[in-house]
Amino acid sequence: MVDHQQNPLDLSSSEKIKTVLQKTLATIEPFEQCALLDYPDYLNIGDHLIWLGTVFYLKEIHKTQIKYTATVKNFSESEMRQKIGNSPILFQGGGNLGDLWPELQEFRERVIAKHHSQPIIILPQTIYFEDQNKLNQAAEIFNAHPNLTIFARENYSYETACHYFSNCKVLKAPDMAFNLVNMPGLSFSVSQDNSILYHCRRDCRNFAQELTELNNLVVEDWVSYQWLQRDSLKNPEAWYWKIPGLVRLIREGWQRGLTSPGEWISRQRWHTNHPYIDKLSSIDEPSLFYKSWDLMHSGIYQLKQYPWLITNRMHGHILSILLGIPHLFLPGTYHKNKSFYTTWTYQLPFCQFFEDNSQAKAYIYQRLNKQN
Repeated sequence: MVDHQQNPLDLSSSEKIKTVLQKTLATIEPFEQCALLDYPDYLNIGDHLIWLGTVFYLKEIHKTQIKYTATVKNFSESEMRQKIGNSPILFQGGGNLGDLWPELQEFRERVIAKHHSQPIIILPQTIYFEDQNKLNQAAEIFNAHPNLTIFARENYSYETACHYFSNCKVLKAPDMAFNLVNMPGLSFSVSQDNSILYHCRRDCRNFAQELTELNNLVVEDWVSYQWLQRDSLKNPEAWYWKIPGLVRLIREGWQRGLTSPGEWISRQRWHTNHPYIDKLSSIDEPSLFYKSWDLMHSGIYQLKQYPWLITNRMHGHILSILLGIPHLFLPGTYHKNKSFYTTWTYQLPFCQFFEDNSQAKAYIYQRLNKQN
Protein backbone atom coordinates (compact mmCIF):
# COMPACT_ATOMS: atom_id res chain seq x y z
CA MET A 1 0.00 0.00 0.00
CA VAL A 2 1.29 3.46 -0.84
CA ASP A 3 2.58 5.73 1.90
CA HIS A 4 0.76 9.04 2.05
CA GLN A 5 1.91 12.48 3.05
CA GLN A 6 0.89 13.45 6.54
CA ASN A 7 -1.96 15.92 6.28
CA PRO A 8 -3.12 17.84 9.36
CA LEU A 9 -6.69 17.99 8.03
CA ASP A 10 -9.28 15.43 9.05
CA LEU A 11 -10.39 14.12 5.66
CA SER A 12 -12.08 10.96 6.90
CA SER A 13 -15.34 11.56 5.02
CA SER A 14 -16.42 12.87 1.64
CA GLU A 15 -18.34 15.66 3.39
CA LYS A 16 -15.10 16.94 4.92
CA ILE A 17 -13.35 16.91 1.56
CA LYS A 18 -16.26 18.88 0.12
CA THR A 19 -15.92 21.39 2.96
CA VAL A 20 -12.22 21.89 2.18
CA LEU A 21 -13.08 22.40 -1.49
CA GLN A 22 -15.74 25.01 -0.80
CA LYS A 23 -13.64 26.87 1.77
CA THR A 24 -10.79 27.10 -0.71
CA LEU A 25 -13.08 28.22 -3.53
CA ALA A 26 -14.51 30.87 -1.19
CA THR A 27 -11.22 32.76 -1.47
CA ILE A 28 -12.30 33.80 -4.99
CA GLU A 29 -13.48 37.40 -5.07
CA PRO A 30 -17.28 37.66 -5.57
CA PHE A 31 -18.52 38.32 -9.10
CA GLU A 32 -22.03 38.51 -10.50
CA GLN A 33 -21.41 36.85 -13.85
CA CYS A 34 -18.72 34.92 -15.69
CA ALA A 35 -17.77 32.79 -18.66
CA LEU A 36 -17.15 29.08 -18.07
CA LEU A 37 -14.95 27.67 -20.84
CA ASP A 38 -13.71 24.26 -21.94
CA TYR A 39 -17.02 22.38 -21.76
CA PRO A 40 -16.18 18.64 -22.20
CA ASP A 41 -17.73 17.97 -25.59
CA TYR A 42 -16.78 14.29 -25.47
CA LEU A 43 -17.92 11.14 -23.67
CA ASN A 44 -15.60 10.97 -20.65
CA ILE A 45 -18.13 10.85 -17.80
CA GLY A 46 -15.56 12.06 -15.28
CA ASP A 47 -15.23 15.45 -16.98
CA HIS A 48 -19.01 15.84 -16.97
CA LEU A 49 -19.08 15.20 -13.22
CA ILE A 50 -16.52 18.00 -12.87
CA TRP A 51 -18.62 20.32 -15.02
CA LEU A 52 -21.81 19.64 -13.08
CA GLY A 53 -20.02 20.13 -9.76
CA THR A 54 -18.68 23.44 -11.09
CA VAL A 55 -22.04 24.68 -12.31
CA PHE A 56 -23.80 23.75 -9.06
CA TYR A 57 -21.12 25.54 -7.05
CA LEU A 58 -21.20 28.71 -9.12
CA LYS A 59 -24.99 28.89 -9.18
CA GLU A 60 -25.89 27.70 -5.69
CA ILE A 61 -22.93 28.70 -3.51
CA HIS A 62 -21.10 31.51 -5.31
CA LYS A 63 -24.42 32.97 -6.58
CA THR A 64 -22.96 33.66 -10.01
CA GLN A 65 -24.67 33.79 -13.39
CA ILE A 66 -22.90 31.74 -16.04
CA LYS A 67 -23.53 33.99 -19.02
CA TYR A 68 -21.31 32.26 -21.56
CA THR A 69 -20.26 28.63 -21.96
CA ALA A 70 -18.24 27.16 -24.79
CA THR A 71 -16.25 24.18 -25.93
CA VAL A 72 -12.82 24.53 -27.45
CA LYS A 73 -14.37 24.07 -30.90
CA ASN A 74 -17.28 26.52 -30.71
CA PHE A 75 -15.64 29.29 -28.68
CA SER A 76 -16.47 32.77 -30.00
CA GLU A 77 -14.41 35.73 -28.84
CA SER A 78 -17.02 38.25 -29.91
CA GLU A 79 -19.94 36.37 -28.35
CA MET A 80 -18.12 36.02 -25.03
CA ARG A 81 -17.27 39.72 -25.01
CA GLN A 82 -20.88 40.62 -25.80
CA LYS A 83 -22.24 38.43 -22.99
CA ILE A 84 -19.79 39.06 -20.15
CA GLY A 85 -17.80 42.21 -20.98
CA ASN A 86 -14.80 42.29 -18.62
CA SER A 87 -16.23 39.81 -16.12
CA PRO A 88 -14.07 36.85 -15.02
CA ILE A 89 -13.24 33.93 -17.29
CA LEU A 90 -13.20 30.47 -15.69
CA PHE A 91 -11.71 27.32 -17.13
CA GLN A 92 -13.10 23.88 -16.36
CA GLY A 93 -10.99 21.80 -13.98
CA GLY A 94 -9.75 18.29 -14.69
CA GLY A 95 -6.59 16.53 -15.75
CA ASN A 96 -5.61 18.37 -18.92
CA LEU A 97 -3.32 21.21 -17.81
CA GLY A 98 -0.23 20.03 -19.63
CA ASP A 99 0.88 18.66 -22.96
CA LEU A 100 -0.99 15.34 -22.99
CA TRP A 101 -4.03 17.09 -24.48
CA PRO A 102 -2.41 19.83 -26.59
CA GLU A 103 -5.62 21.21 -28.12
CA LEU A 104 -7.02 22.03 -24.69
CA GLN A 105 -3.77 23.52 -23.39
CA GLU A 106 -3.22 25.62 -26.51
CA PHE A 107 -6.77 26.97 -26.24
CA ARG A 108 -6.22 27.85 -22.59
CA GLU A 109 -2.96 29.63 -23.36
CA ARG A 110 -4.48 31.62 -26.24
CA VAL A 111 -7.33 32.93 -24.10
CA ILE A 112 -5.06 33.77 -21.16
CA ALA A 113 -2.58 35.61 -23.41
CA LYS A 114 -5.34 37.69 -24.99
CA HIS A 115 -7.35 38.69 -21.90
CA HIS A 116 -5.06 40.52 -19.49
CA SER A 117 -7.83 42.96 -18.56
CA GLN A 118 -10.04 40.24 -17.02
CA PRO A 119 -9.58 38.00 -13.99
CA ILE A 120 -9.01 34.41 -15.08
CA ILE A 121 -9.47 31.36 -12.86
CA ILE A 122 -8.34 27.83 -13.67
CA LEU A 123 -10.41 25.47 -11.51
CA PRO A 124 -8.77 22.42 -9.86
CA GLN A 125 -6.43 20.77 -12.34
CA THR A 126 -3.79 18.08 -12.39
CA ILE A 127 -0.65 19.50 -14.00
CA TYR A 128 1.62 17.28 -16.08
CA PHE A 129 4.05 18.18 -18.86
CA GLU A 130 6.26 15.64 -20.61
CA ASP A 131 8.08 18.36 -22.55
CA GLN A 132 9.97 20.87 -20.39
CA ASN A 133 9.84 23.43 -23.20
CA LYS A 134 6.03 23.27 -23.20
CA LEU A 135 5.99 23.82 -19.43
CA ASN A 136 8.31 26.81 -19.80
CA GLN A 137 6.05 28.22 -22.51
CA ALA A 138 2.97 27.84 -20.30
CA ALA A 139 4.83 29.49 -17.41
CA GLU A 140 5.75 32.49 -19.55
CA ILE A 141 2.13 32.98 -20.69
CA PHE A 142 0.58 32.39 -17.26
CA ASN A 143 3.05 34.60 -15.38
CA ALA A 144 2.49 37.47 -17.83
CA HIS A 145 -1.18 37.67 -16.81
CA PRO A 146 -1.76 40.17 -13.98
CA ASN A 147 -4.70 38.37 -12.37
CA LEU A 148 -4.56 34.61 -12.92
CA THR A 149 -5.62 32.15 -10.21
CA ILE A 150 -4.72 28.47 -10.53
CA PHE A 151 -6.27 25.77 -8.36
CA ALA A 152 -4.08 22.67 -8.26
CA ARG A 153 -5.91 19.39 -7.67
CA GLU A 154 -3.29 17.59 -5.57
CA ASN A 155 0.15 17.97 -3.96
CA TYR A 156 2.30 17.20 -7.00
CA SER A 157 0.46 19.72 -9.16
CA TYR A 158 0.46 22.30 -6.36
CA GLU A 159 4.24 22.07 -5.99
CA THR A 160 4.68 22.30 -9.77
CA ALA A 161 2.42 25.35 -9.98
CA CYS A 162 4.13 27.11 -7.07
CA HIS A 163 7.52 26.57 -8.69
CA TYR A 164 6.73 27.52 -12.29
CA PHE A 165 3.72 29.86 -12.06
CA SER A 166 5.24 32.17 -9.46
CA ASN A 167 3.37 35.30 -10.57
CA CYS A 168 -0.01 33.58 -10.28
CA LYS A 169 -2.17 33.00 -7.25
CA VAL A 170 -1.85 29.24 -6.63
CA LEU A 171 -4.20 27.33 -4.32
CA LYS A 172 -4.73 23.63 -3.63
CA ALA A 173 -8.26 22.22 -3.78
CA PRO A 174 -9.94 18.84 -4.38
CA ASP A 175 -11.74 17.95 -7.59
CA MET A 176 -14.86 19.98 -8.39
CA ALA A 177 -16.96 16.79 -8.50
CA PHE A 178 -16.86 16.80 -4.68
CA ASN A 179 -19.44 19.58 -4.84
CA LEU A 180 -21.85 16.72 -5.71
CA VAL A 181 -21.39 15.05 -2.31
CA ASN A 182 -24.79 14.48 -0.65
CA MET A 183 -26.63 15.59 -3.76
CA PRO A 184 -30.18 14.19 -3.67
CA GLY A 185 -31.12 11.41 -6.04
CA LEU A 186 -27.90 9.39 -5.87
CA SER A 187 -29.56 6.54 -3.98
CA PHE A 188 -31.84 5.30 -6.77
CA SER A 189 -32.01 1.52 -6.81
CA VAL A 190 -30.17 -0.65 -9.34
CA SER A 191 -30.22 -4.43 -9.61
CA GLN A 192 -26.79 -5.58 -8.45
CA ASP A 193 -24.59 -8.10 -10.20
CA ASN A 194 -22.42 -10.64 -8.38
CA SER A 195 -19.61 -9.88 -10.83
CA ILE A 196 -16.62 -7.65 -10.12
CA LEU A 197 -16.16 -4.58 -12.28
CA TYR A 198 -12.66 -3.59 -13.29
CA HIS A 199 -13.41 -0.05 -14.41
CA CYS A 200 -10.38 0.44 -16.54
CA ARG A 201 -8.90 3.04 -18.85
CA ARG A 202 -8.50 1.62 -22.33
CA ASP A 203 -4.83 2.67 -22.39
CA CYS A 204 -4.02 1.05 -19.04
CA ARG A 205 -5.27 -2.55 -19.04
CA ASN A 206 -2.17 -4.59 -18.23
CA PHE A 207 -3.41 -5.52 -14.78
CA ALA A 208 -6.61 -6.99 -16.23
CA GLN A 209 -4.57 -9.80 -17.78
CA GLU A 210 -3.36 -10.83 -14.32
CA LEU A 211 -6.98 -11.34 -13.24
CA THR A 212 -8.12 -13.54 -16.12
CA GLU A 213 -8.73 -16.49 -13.79
CA LEU A 214 -11.58 -14.55 -12.18
CA ASN A 215 -14.60 -15.87 -14.06
CA ASN A 216 -16.89 -13.14 -12.82
CA LEU A 217 -14.62 -10.22 -13.76
CA VAL A 218 -16.12 -7.56 -16.05
CA VAL A 219 -13.54 -5.27 -17.68
CA GLU A 220 -14.89 -2.06 -19.19
CA ASP A 221 -14.26 1.67 -19.41
CA TRP A 222 -17.01 4.26 -19.02
CA VAL A 223 -20.14 2.84 -20.62
CA SER A 224 -20.49 6.06 -22.63
CA TYR A 225 -17.54 5.06 -24.81
CA GLN A 226 -19.74 2.32 -26.26
CA TRP A 227 -22.16 4.87 -27.70
CA LEU A 228 -22.25 6.38 -31.14
CA GLN A 229 -21.53 10.07 -30.92
CA ARG A 230 -24.03 12.74 -31.90
CA ASP A 231 -21.45 15.51 -31.79
CA SER A 232 -22.03 16.46 -35.43
CA LEU A 233 -25.52 17.66 -34.49
CA LYS A 234 -25.88 21.20 -33.15
CA ASN A 235 -27.52 21.25 -29.71
CA PRO A 236 -28.91 17.69 -29.99
CA GLU A 237 -30.69 17.88 -26.66
CA ALA A 238 -32.84 20.78 -27.85
CA TRP A 239 -34.77 18.43 -30.08
CA TYR A 240 -33.93 15.16 -28.39
CA TRP A 241 -36.26 15.57 -25.43
CA LYS A 242 -39.16 16.54 -27.67
CA ILE A 243 -39.19 13.10 -29.27
CA PRO A 244 -42.15 10.99 -28.03
CA GLY A 245 -41.19 8.54 -25.29
CA LEU A 246 -41.69 5.31 -27.31
CA VAL A 247 -39.67 6.66 -30.24
CA ARG A 248 -36.96 7.79 -27.84
CA LEU A 249 -36.87 4.35 -26.24
CA ILE A 250 -36.34 2.68 -29.64
CA ARG A 251 -33.74 5.24 -30.61
CA GLU A 252 -31.79 4.83 -27.38
CA GLY A 253 -31.91 1.07 -27.74
CA TRP A 254 -30.11 1.51 -31.04
CA GLN A 255 -27.90 4.39 -30.00
CA ARG A 256 -26.61 2.95 -26.74
CA GLY A 257 -27.20 -0.74 -27.07
CA LEU A 258 -29.33 -0.85 -23.95
CA THR A 259 -30.53 -4.26 -22.87
CA SER A 260 -32.31 -3.25 -19.67
CA PRO A 261 -35.64 -1.37 -19.79
CA GLY A 262 -35.03 -0.55 -16.12
CA GLU A 263 -32.06 1.60 -17.03
CA TRP A 264 -34.05 3.57 -19.58
CA ILE A 265 -36.90 4.12 -17.12
CA SER A 266 -34.45 5.19 -14.43
CA ARG A 267 -32.91 7.77 -16.76
CA GLN A 268 -36.29 9.27 -17.64
CA ARG A 269 -37.03 9.72 -13.93
CA TRP A 270 -33.59 11.25 -13.49
CA HIS A 271 -34.45 13.81 -16.17
CA THR A 272 -38.02 14.59 -15.16
CA ASN A 273 -38.34 14.07 -11.39
CA HIS A 274 -34.98 15.02 -9.92
CA PRO A 275 -35.18 18.14 -7.70
CA TYR A 276 -32.18 19.73 -9.47
CA ILE A 277 -33.51 19.41 -13.00
CA ASP A 278 -35.11 22.88 -13.13
CA LYS A 279 -32.42 24.71 -11.18
CA LEU A 280 -30.14 25.50 -14.04
CA SER A 281 -32.43 26.54 -16.86
CA SER A 282 -30.95 30.05 -16.75
CA ILE A 283 -27.38 29.02 -17.64
CA ASP A 284 -25.96 29.69 -21.07
CA GLU A 285 -26.53 26.71 -23.41
CA PRO A 286 -28.79 24.64 -21.09
CA SER A 287 -28.59 21.80 -23.62
CA LEU A 288 -25.04 21.20 -22.38
CA PHE A 289 -26.37 20.76 -18.86
CA TYR A 290 -28.80 18.09 -20.04
CA LYS A 291 -26.06 16.26 -21.88
CA SER A 292 -23.84 16.18 -18.77
CA TRP A 293 -26.81 15.28 -16.58
CA ASP A 294 -27.55 12.33 -18.86
CA LEU A 295 -23.93 11.17 -18.74
CA MET A 296 -23.86 11.43 -14.95
CA HIS A 297 -26.84 9.09 -14.71
CA SER A 298 -25.14 6.59 -16.99
CA GLY A 299 -22.01 6.61 -14.84
CA ILE A 300 -24.00 6.12 -11.65
CA TYR A 301 -26.05 3.31 -13.15
CA GLN A 302 -22.92 1.59 -14.46
CA LEU A 303 -21.06 1.55 -11.13
CA LYS A 304 -24.06 0.86 -8.89
CA GLN A 305 -24.56 -2.54 -10.50
CA TYR A 306 -21.57 -3.81 -8.50
CA PRO A 307 -21.23 -4.08 -4.70
CA TRP A 308 -17.45 -3.69 -5.02
CA LEU A 309 -15.18 -2.65 -7.87
CA ILE A 310 -11.64 -1.92 -9.04
CA THR A 311 -10.80 1.25 -10.95
CA ASN A 312 -7.84 3.11 -12.37
CA ARG A 313 -10.01 6.01 -13.44
CA MET A 314 -9.80 9.09 -11.22
CA HIS A 315 -13.54 9.66 -11.46
CA GLY A 316 -14.32 5.99 -11.11
CA HIS A 317 -12.71 6.52 -7.71
CA ILE A 318 -14.53 9.80 -7.03
CA LEU A 319 -17.95 8.58 -8.21
CA SER A 320 -17.54 5.45 -6.08
CA ILE A 321 -16.93 7.77 -3.12
CA LEU A 322 -20.04 9.81 -3.91
CA LEU A 323 -22.06 6.58 -4.06
CA GLY A 324 -20.39 4.92 -1.05
CA ILE A 325 -19.18 1.93 -3.10
CA PRO A 326 -16.17 0.07 -1.62
CA HIS A 327 -13.40 -0.09 -4.19
CA LEU A 328 -9.74 -0.61 -4.99
CA PHE A 329 -8.03 2.37 -6.64
CA LEU A 330 -5.05 1.75 -8.91
CA PRO A 331 -2.44 4.07 -10.46
CA GLY A 332 -2.68 5.39 -13.99
CA THR A 333 0.10 6.18 -16.44
CA TYR A 334 1.52 9.11 -14.42
CA HIS A 335 1.23 10.69 -10.96
CA LYS A 336 -2.42 11.79 -11.12
CA ASN A 337 -4.15 8.96 -9.24
CA LYS A 338 -1.49 8.40 -6.60
CA SER A 339 -1.06 12.09 -5.83
CA PHE A 340 -4.81 12.67 -5.56
CA TYR A 341 -5.21 9.72 -3.20
CA THR A 342 -2.29 10.71 -0.97
CA THR A 343 -3.49 14.31 -0.87
CA TRP A 344 -7.21 13.88 -0.23
CA THR A 345 -8.82 10.45 -0.11
CA TYR A 346 -6.35 8.24 1.80
CA GLN A 347 -8.36 8.54 5.03
CA LEU A 348 -11.62 7.25 3.56
CA PRO A 349 -12.35 3.82 5.04
CA PHE A 350 -13.90 2.09 2.03
CA CYS A 351 -11.20 2.60 -0.61
CA GLN A 352 -7.66 1.25 -0.87
CA PHE A 353 -4.79 2.22 -3.17
CA PHE A 354 -1.98 -0.06 -4.32
CA GLU A 355 0.87 0.73 -6.69
CA ASP A 356 2.23 -2.80 -6.77
CA ASN A 357 0.20 -5.25 -8.90
CA SER A 358 1.07 -8.25 -6.73
CA GLN A 359 -0.17 -6.46 -3.61
CA ALA A 360 -3.32 -5.38 -5.39
CA LYS A 361 -3.97 -8.90 -6.60
CA ALA A 362 -3.42 -10.35 -3.12
CA TYR A 363 -5.87 -7.80 -1.70
CA ILE A 364 -8.51 -8.72 -4.28
CA TYR A 365 -8.28 -12.44 -3.51
CA GLN A 366 -8.29 -11.79 0.20
CA ARG A 367 -11.46 -9.76 -0.13
CA LEU A 368 -13.11 -12.41 -2.31
CA ASN A 369 -12.26 -15.15 0.18
CA LYS A 370 -13.87 -13.15 2.99
CA GLN A 371 -17.04 -12.77 0.93
CA ASN A 372 -17.15 -16.53 0.22
